[in-house]
Amino acid sequence: MVTNYMGAGAPFDDRDGYIWMDGEMLPWRSAKMHVLSHGLHYASAVFEGEKSYHGRVFELNKHSARLHRSAELLDFKIPISVDALCEATQRVVDQFDHQELYVRPVAWRGSEMMGVSSQRCTVHLAIAAWPTPVPPSVDERMKGVSLDISKWLRTAPTMAPIQSKAAGLYMSGTLAKHAAEARGFDDALVFDYKGRVAEATTANVFFVIDGKICTPDTECILNGITRQTVIRLAEGLGLEVIVRDLAPSDLAAASEAFLTGTAAEVAAIRRIGEHAYAPGAITETLMTAYDRGIGRA
Repeated sequence: MVTNYMGAGAPFDDRDGYIWMDGEMLPWRSAKMHVLSHGLHYASAVFEGEKSYHGRVFELNKHSARLHRSAELLDFKIPISVDALCEATQRVVDQFDHQELYVRPVAWRGSEMMGVSSQRCTVHLAIAAWPTPVPPSVDERMKGVSLDISKWLRTAPTMAPIQSKAAGLYMSGTLAKHAAEARGFDDALVFDYKGRVAEATTANVFFVIDGKICTPDTECILNGITRQTVIRLAEGLGLEVIVRDLAPSDLAAASEAFLTGTAAEVAAIRRIGEHAYAPGAITETLMTAYDRGIGRA
């Protein structure tokens, strides 16, 4: 089961609390952008997805540094330093009583120019957080999720700065997930422009093939912070991790499959298209190790 951290509860523009925006803690309902903001019309916006456990954001410095890199790849600059961004994020998290939170920093170009060019646009930055349900037990999560195989491909590295966590790169993910859900799946697996396995719509994917953990290389995927963490956990447990091209035929060769991501954490997969999997010992070991690492177990 992947935690539904985005869709439940009150509309996201009508909640109590405060959002940090451009250096101020604003009442939630007052944190607004203009309808003619460049980021809305031309996708000049970047964001992070983070989780806070027991009052501290997991790998906050890495997330904050990646937001800076994402903006640079879109040719703009985050208006505060990485350290200041971490401090502002902690202010937002401190509103809550050590609950598990989803944290969303987002930066975008403003409304000074309307056109593809945006050199004079002010860069705005906001940080919001909200409680997210604690996932069910490991046994429940080991029942796994199902993935359709999408007709949409991951954007090629020659077409966009794909190592940026940029808003515009998620359009195809939305289309893929909508189509998958309409067909009764939980999510979708996408391939890259060379026909290789890439990732799910918002998570990285791993396969267990002949007892080894295999995951796609990073040419056409976002090298997720959770992905990096799980690779380190696996290697620390003595498990072999192979980063390589994965062909569609590898789906049939795998005995286990799982996702990693901020929201997914470590999520077992029971089905990808016509391929069925029995979530097994390696997936459960990494799921338990991750839970222990964030202080949940």
